[in-house]
Amino acid sequence: MRYLVISDTHGATDVAEMVFKSQHSIDPIDEIIHLGDYYRDAMDLARRVDVPVTAVKGNMDGSFSSNDYKILETEFGNIYLAHGHMESVKFSNREIMYKADALGCKAVFYGHTHVPFYTVEEGLYVLNPGSLGRPAGGRKGSYAIVTVEKDQFSATILYVDQAASGGPASSGRTRSSLLEALNYSDRF
Repeated sequence: MRYLVISDTHGATDVAEMVFKSQHSIDPIDEIIHLGDYYRDAMDLARRVDVPVTAVKGNMDGSFSSNDYKILETEFGNIYLAHGHMESVKFSNREIMYKADALGCKAVFYGHTHVPFYTVEEGLYVLNPGSLGRPAGGRKGSYAIVTVEKDQFSATILYVDQAASGGPASSGRTRSSLLEALNYSDRF
């Protein structure tokens, strides 16, 4: 199975669709995973593409329950999907890793920080695709391609300018200072 993993689109559904089409033309995408902020973007994307979209809600979607996560069953093993704000991922990956491990997962995917990240710690695959709509730290929008087989897991973080020729895509949106303050607030 080949997954397109995205997060924190914040209204940039055109960019998400462009990334999907670009990657799907290289090698078919079997499913899109959206890790929150904005959940409605995932639902919009589901209407635009011909593959399943699995999504979780984030803090900007009004999710404030520790039960707002999903377990994705794959041939490799279970993958814990969450936005990450309820597991305090801006401070440490430990809480989300413990929760994934306690639920018998072999991997964990999360968003929220807007910073791409991939590692394997203590046998657990930990992935944050970054943000397509509002990347942090002057980065370009990012996403991940994940391929799983029975005994194999691979993940690659890519950037929007790698999805299409002619330079980086733009969502055509401007940032609201209030939304920026809320999104990067330390209280979540």
